[in-house]
Amino acid sequence: MKTIGLFLIIIFPGSSVFAQSLTPLTVEKIMRDTKWMGSSPSEPLWSADGKTLYFKWNPDKAPADSLYYITGENTIPQKATAFQKQDIVYARDIRFSANKTMYVYARDDDIFIANSKTGKTKRITQTTRKESHPAFSFNDTKVIYRNSDNVFAWDISGGGTAQLTNFQKGDPPPAADSSKRQNRQEEWLKKDQLQWIEVLKERKEKKDATAAYERNLPQKKILKPIYTRNKKVSRITVSPNGRFVAYVLSGPADNIQKTIIPDYVTASGFTEDIHGRTKVGVAPDPGELFVLDREKDTVIAVKTDSIPGIRDLPDYVKDYPQLQKKKAKHKPRVVQISGISWSPQDNYAVVDIDAYDNKDRWLMKLDAATGRLSLLDRQRDEAWVGGPGISSANTGWISATDFWFQSEVTGYSHVYKVNVVTGKKTALTFGQYEVQKCLLSGDKKYFYITTNEVHPGEKQLYRLPVTGGRAERITAMTGANDVILSPGEKQAAILYSYTNKPWELFLQDNKPHGKIQQVTFKAQSDEFKSYPWRDPELVSITARDGKQVPARLYRPAHPHPSGAAVIFVHGAGYLQNAHKWWSSYFREYMFHNLLADNGYYVLDMDYRASAGYGRNWRTGIYRHMGGKDLTDNIDGAKYLTEKCGVDPRCIGIYGGSYGGFITLMALFTSPGTFAAGAALRPVTDWAHYNHGYTSNILNTPAEDSIAYRRSSPIYFAEGLQDHLLICHGVVDVNVHFQDVVRLNQRLVELGKNNWQVALYPVEGHGFVEPSSWTDEYKRIFKLFEEVLKR
Repeated sequence: MKTIGLFLIIIFPGSSVFAQSLTPLTVEKIMRDTKWMGSSPSEPLWSADGKTLYFKWNPDKAPADSLYYITGENTIPQKATAFQKQDIVYARDIRFSANKTMYVYARDDDIFIANSKTGKTKRITQTTRKESHPAFSFNDTKVIYRNSDNVFAWDISGGGTAQLTNFQKGDPPPAADSSKRQNRQEEWLKKDQLQWIEVLKERKEKKDATAAYERNLPQKKILKPIYTRNKKVSRITVSPNGRFVAYVLSGPADNIQKTIIPDYVTASGFTEDIHGRTKVGVAPDPGELFVLDREKDTVIAVKTDSIPGIRDLPDYVKDYPQLQKKKAKHKPRVVQISGISWSPQDNYAVVDIDAYDNKDRWLMKLDAATGRLSLLDRQRDEAWVGGPGISSANTGWISATDFWFQSEVTGYSHVYKVNVVTGKKTALTFGQYEVQKCLLSGDKKYFYITTNEVHPGEKQLYRLPVTGGRAERITAMTGANDVILSPGEKQAAILYSYTNKPWELFLQDNKPHGKIQQVTFKAQSDEFKSYPWRDPELVSITARDGKQVPARLYRPAHPHPSGAAVIFVHGAGYLQNAHKWWSSYFREYMFHNLLADNGYYVLDMDYRASAGYGRNWRTGIYRHMGGKDLTDNIDGAKYLTEKCGVDPRCIGIYGGSYGGFITLMALFTSPGTFAAGAALRPVTDWAHYNHGYTSNILNTPAEDSIAYRRSSPIYFAEGLQDHLLICHGVVDVNVHFQDVVRLNQRLVELGKNNWQVALYPVEGHGFVEPSSWTDEYKRIFKLFEEVLKR
């Protein structure tokens, strides 16, 4: 009799054995149209009365998302009809009166007013022109709005409309020239004509009589025109009492040359031009601030040349003695007006002013009657001012004297308030974490703040008294909680996700440990759920300067005998990916699961410049892209060899946009570290990128050529020794295809081997077609398979 051996094999979910035996991943599968994955809800918005929550969703796999809604009585999502969509007024679009009894909104280019309690609505305007930006003013007795570039006021009690401003394009008419008065000869001829021609005499007498009569009639008040010349009027704001109107005039800089992107695959069959952006270094477009005093019918130009520190030079000019000498003439720097916020009760405003060189942000108190500015807060950064919440959109009045804002002065973005009368500043939050969102409650007693205090890779909502003190935590689910509060702030709509769980919609009572319920259940299709998606390990890697670099690590259940590994470099620079929520790089996340199934270790780092870790991390690449951001990834390769047993000869690197740039810098400046790299839509020369992003980090090419020289891959192309794949969309209006063409020519001239370029004629910066995604990632996978597993 033979003994039969019985073997029990236990396979744990998450192991690559389980994944491969049940639903093996392929590039073709994961890069299909994303509808195969399921449908996550997006863009939740409350109705104005707070009774209905709307959101975008596509559970039926239609060609595009549809509008769904739930109510307090029925939390099962319903699809909105075309008729229902016509009458929706969203809470985000309304503006309340001070006592909350009325609100106004714009719809279909007209203005409406509604009773908050009854919902009864009245149309204020009905014209063929666009009316917008409605708000209450004149102590809530009138509704102001814009029609084109001018402001009008509608009287709530009487219904009359008055024009408040008379902005007119062009130059003012020339003054009368006294030199062109009639000479004596002309005067004699005119007098002689009137004396001897009776008809002319009678006509003149009738004309003079009519003019005299009209002068005695009540005169219609003529609104004095304000000529804007060739400039654009913007940031028009009216003081609460209606007396003052602040505005900014700005004009396009002269001789701005914009890029042209050829589009080769077109419906017409002809090559067509896409007119693109400018390049970094474009001349500044300064804004000038003015105040119209309607009571005195005068305009005051607000001078910014006496702002504290307006003549301070940035530190980098020390590297350029001639530039330093030129700038040392102490000319005031060019500034931009980012925001104007009027006090609820008095004739002053807080003006948010940014230096064009990105080194300063000032909050200035404006005395509207005199046009004088006085300092409330100055944030100076020798790199560049930035970070979460650092904008005029994230400011406001707590009371008639207290103004709140966010600042990175401590190294992390926190909430502050300043008394505009005494100048006293108070920190309301503090610590080594970021306040990423801040909302003042309707009754102005609390702030609702979203922070990463629990962990840099989490987003949680708290309620904080405006006086400061302990904040109450409201959300509790581990991961990201993106919250939209209902009007009245009784409920919180939460878009929630975890590392391996796509976004779903939840509804929670807005209080700590509040009752919570899940609204949608379609983010993961049955096919998607059939694979045990990894929850990558969050690790910390010690960089060469001792800093701890956060990263995601995907461990293969069965490492390939070659000891292969891949480092993924996320894009944007200022972006976070080593976190605990569903990544915007979900295709790459799935690809990393595929790589791990095939025996690769995969490392995904939040290198220097990434978001979520404070000011010094954000600005760690100032004047040297491809410096610490690159060495962090090289140190990641060292970590893989020392901690994971990876063969240092079998490590690859890839990424898109900024990640493509880092891939090029890695292969060009550190040959031998990575055996193969795939640079997707990479920047090859920062002097050819846009102004807003690049000038923050590298200043401008004309004034800081050192920074551009050491930061641009094209200058280091001679260092290429390893295998390189470049993929780029031909109609990319962000990182232009020209970048790759110029690098291509450089590599040809250098006689380099083992490199290739794949072009995608119908794709921009973010690919759209599944066939393009599939082709791109098949090439990347083939590169790694052929080179790293040899």
